[in-house]
Amino acid sequence: MSLRNLSRPISFLYPNLSKVYNSFRILKMSSASNQYETLSVSVPKEFIYHVELNRPDKLNAMNNTMWLEIGKCFHALDYDENCRVIVLSGAGRLFCAGIDLMDAANQGIEMGEQNDVVRRAKVLRKYITQYQNSITSLEICKKPVLAAVHSGCIGGAVDLITAADIRYCTQDAWFQVKEVDIGMAADVGTLQRLPKVIGSDSLVRELCYTARKFPAEEALSSGLVSKVFKDKESMLQGVLSVAELIAIKSPVAVQGTKANLVYSRDHTVQEGLDHISQWNQMALQSDDFAEATVAAATKNKDVVFAKL
Repeated sequence: MSLRNLSRPISFLYPNLSKVYNSFRILKMSSASNQYETLSVSVPKEFIYHVELNRPDKLNAMNNTMWLEIGKCFHALDYDENCRVIVLSGAGRLFCAGIDLMDAANQGIEMGEQNDVVRRAKVLRKYITQYQNSITSLEICKKPVLAAVHSGCIGGAVDLITAADIRYCTQDAWFQVKEVDIGMAADVGTLQRLPKVIGSDSLVRELCYTARKFPAEEALSSGLVSKVFKDKESMLQGVLSVAELIAIKSPVAVQGTKANLVYSRDHTVQEGLDHISQWNQMALQSDDFAEATVAAATKNKDVVFAKL
């Protein structure tokens, strides 16, 4: 028994108290999810949050509200100690149809009110950077994000999933970097992240120059996704199983691992080594390290880590 457990005698006196609390927390979170117009947030398992793009009647097309709510949601979950891993999926017939062009046209009204090119550019930059920050919120969120894609994943949706930690899809899934077909270069993350996710500069350029569809089988072979599932139901079950494996690990270890993977991707090997050295000089002093080490040595699989 650890010293931490001794400091929490209520759990021993009332063993069902944690179950009651967790049920209350899930109910509270379900109610809180109503704050979003375009997202549905639920807690299917302890420490696992499910964020669902929720504009099924619009094929989950990304309007201005959704762009901003994505950033708001992942920022909130970043600081939620009850959240250790996030599953991202889409409601309805497909994962996401990309940018909502009708909504984008309405946003263009604000730009059209400006007569000067510099002032119109200022309006455009505001939206571009806001949307970039929303996508980046998945990457800077300390909790691992598992994207579960079914059917179409188009345009801005590719930006979204490339900012996730792990990607899965269904057999009928297809991906498309659509921006050149609407006369623009992708500007919120695909051109920056997709080459690092896939690792083939040639293939990325082909996809981005042609805007061709990229089927599930090719996505798997290229490394865009980790696994292909038969259908959406089996995919969500499989992804939740992976999420459960992550959620029972030390949050200090998991969040530290994510932070250092992201940092090392964008820096030299030596800079990455320096970063993990500075990180672990603190993390190796945590209770989690001591408890996990003892659990591994004694083959104890029931160790429970404190919230972070």
